[in-house]
Amino acid sequence: MQAGAPGVSFTPRPVLRRNAPGWVRRYARSLMTLDALAAAIAGGSVLWAHRASLAVEQPLLWAAAALVLAWPLLLAATGAYAERAFGTGSDEYRGVGRAGLLLLGGLALVSYAAVLDLSRGLVVVAVPALTVATLAVRFAARCWLRRLRAGGSCTSRVIVVGRGGAVLELVDRVRRERFAGMDVVATCVTPGDQDRVAAALGVPVGGLEDVVAMAARLGADTIAVTSASETAAQYLRQLSWQLEGTGIELLVAPGLIEVAGPRLHIRPFEGLPLLSVEQPRFEGWRRVLKGGLDRTVAGVALLLLAPALIAIALAVRLGSPGPVLYRQERVGVNGRTFTMLKFRSMVVDADRQVEALTADNISDGLLFKMRVDPRVTPVGKWLRRLSLDELPQLLNVLGGSMSLVGPRPPLPGEVARYDTQIRRRLLVKPGLTGLWQISGRSDLPWEEAVRLDLRYVENWSMAMDLLILVKTFRAVLSRSGAY
Repeated sequence: MQAGAPGVSFTPRPVLRRNAPGWVRRYARSLMTLDALAAAIAGGSVLWAHRASLAVEQPLLWAAAALVLAWPLLLAATGAYAERAFGTGSDEYRGVGRAGLLLLGGLALVSYAAVLDLSRGLVVVAVPALTVATLAVRFAARCWLRRLRAGGSCTSRVIVVGRGGAVLELVDRVRRERFAGMDVVATCVTPGDQDRVAAALGVPVGGLEDVVAMAARLGADTIAVTSASETAAQYLRQLSWQLEGTGIELLVAPGLIEVAGPRLHIRPFEGLPLLSVEQPRFEGWRRVLKGGLDRTVAGVALLLLAPALIAIALAVRLGSPGPVLYRQERVGVNGRTFTMLKFRSMVVDADRQVEALTADNISDGLLFKMRVDPRVTPVGKWLRRLSLDELPQLLNVLGGSMSLVGPRPPLPGEVARYDTQIRRRLLVKPGLTGLWQISGRSDLPWEEAVRLDLRYVENWSMAMDLLILVKTFRAVLSRSGAY
């Protein structure tokens, strides 16, 4: 079947329109209630601060009341209540930020046009505080929603459409990242692929012409079409017509691997929407800013943690013979080697024992990992469980050879066996923590660890770094994958 999918026909009558799933309505109502409550607290705080003069400051009273009513409306206008923004991506946070700017501008405009003397506290303090509070509420709600989705609740019922191989790849990604909230209930694939896909996925499989009928029968609310010639322009156009009035969302996977949303932009060209992919940035002002923040945070952390570091050093020294610090050559940005520091958690001759323990290696890649390593000292077990053995790497961060967030620092022997793709890990500084740290640590298969490192290299941002740092504390406290 060639581009345009000739010969594919659909059911002429579209399925009945569906309302948003019940969880979406409940979630949106909860957010609206919390947003209105936050606005009421912000407005009430300003009124309380000016309670002695409220009798003569009627404009302030009206402005505080308008704040409570306008805030949820502005959030709705900027897309902060859109279902597609719930749980993933940055659209929800951007919507809150835009709503805050609109509210500031609106208050300034009304104050100027109506010659009102509004309190500076309302404009300068209350509105920014309200925006920050709303962002915090959204972050907490997203964490709660992701936990529900991990348990199989609050998901969209999805039918994946396209060529067999592309469908299998997309379904595998969706099932691995359950927080995205997609439950694949069926697939519709090209002729010849149906048996293979059915055996691999265990869900109903139909042909390309069965999409609308299967959506009606299975109650699907989302159709995800993979990028392939069999699902090209004419097919997508006909499918979008058939879905008109149904309330079913149509998604198109562009076939790009591990490209974050902020790097994608739509460029219209003579009525044809082209997808522009921004190139990864490894230099420039963002890199300078990242380096400055790394050194600042590392320096402050070393000062604050100095008593704990001294106590750990004493425990290591008294726990077993040998030096307090373990020094090992690692490979950093652009292949430059450096000496990485850790609190010693193993016996002194641990490196010489690796060859004798090779048979017990549980890693499926270039790493050496043992779930119960006889070389680890009693103090070392405790340090590793809480990741305290990594703290001296703050000195590496302060010295500029490492970053707070980045790929795992590899050994020279590992790098010697890297192929061209894996070598891209060396385009940025290795990190004290990273996506691998918050996704399972030692429990991760080698290929998954590489995939996460490359995702970070290609898509890093200051916001991503901040999120990884926050999640690192949770991963350390949960002690998952630490051995």
